[in-house]
Amino acid sequence: MKKHTAFLTILILCLLLSSCAMPDMPLTRTDFLMDTVVTIKLYDSRDEDILDECFEICRRYEALFSRTIPDSDIGRLNAAAAEGMTEPLPLSPETIELIRIGLEYGELSKGRFDITIAPLSTLWDFGAEDPHVPSDEEISRALALVDYRKVQITEDGVLLPEAGMAIDLGGIAKGYIADRLAEYLRDAGVASAVISLGGNVYCVGSRPDKKAFRISIENPDPGALTDAGVYRVADASVVTSGGYERGFTENGKWYHHILDTRTGYPVENDLASVTIFSADSVVGDALSTTCFALGFEEGLALINSLPDVYAMFITTDNFCHDSEGLTDHFPSDM
Repeated sequence: MKKHTAFLTILILCLLLSSCAMPDMPLTRTDFLMDTVVTIKLYDSRDEDILDECFEICRRYEALFSRTIPDSDIGRLNAAAAEGMTEPLPLSPETIELIRIGLEYGELSKGRFDITIAPLSTLWDFGAEDPHVPSDEEISRALALVDYRKVQITEDGVLLPEAGMAIDLGGIAKGYIADRLAEYLRDAGVASAVISLGGNVYCVGSRPDKKAFRISIENPDPGALTDAGVYRVADASVVTSGGYERGFTENGKWYHHILDTRTGYPVENDLASVTIFSADSVVGDALSTTCFALGFEEGLALINSLPDVYAMFITTDNFCHDSEGLTDHFPSDM
């Protein structure tokens, strides 16, 4: 269920026609952090110190949340669980907060979103140079360790009670970090900015001309000549999950990186991608993966049941389906 940021690109459209171009070019910086390309654009500030702090925020949170950094909070927690921990491990308040959020979405999704997916995501290892399909026996053993309900949070820290359990926050960490970046920018007096963390985009405020930013959603059909949709977004997050870009082919079959917590194999259903529009990026992060795992009908029903959250689903027949109220809040140019 780990959502790698390379699997889907959301293009930020800066209008190039002179009649609707930005008054000034944004102050922009790009770096590779958190295993993805991070780009931050400031439209109403030329303060390089603000960008310095933004990228320092990314580094600080990566040092807490990364599963692959041994001395991160999650690295230490998973290592302790591998040895059979019996006492909660003290963790930073931010890490505990993010774990709590992950458990809430585990409950909301009835386990389709599960931060204890790490034994499975590690087994599949989609980032390897030569990934391969694990055996049924390996998948069965890893799947037995996936159960968010077993995670224990106490005043002393977090406990994973079964040896071999492990946490992967890749499905929500970038959303959480995008929210913190947006919060910092607003506190710093920035009212017009775009944050891009791979497949997570957060529009802070609107453009300097007070018009909404235009966000283009990539078409998952490799033969398509146009984007799947262009939406006007201000003060909101846009997060997309899809199974078509990150994965590998073995024996003629494509295996993508979004894993089904019921089977241990990549999700197979009627969806090509899901894009979530919400005020909080961590919400969009969790729900985009959840809805992709649920499939179109169940995913749409879930979104329509939630307040202030909207979605655009692309089914495998290449049709786009909007949730209730999407274009009322985020008008489409297509």
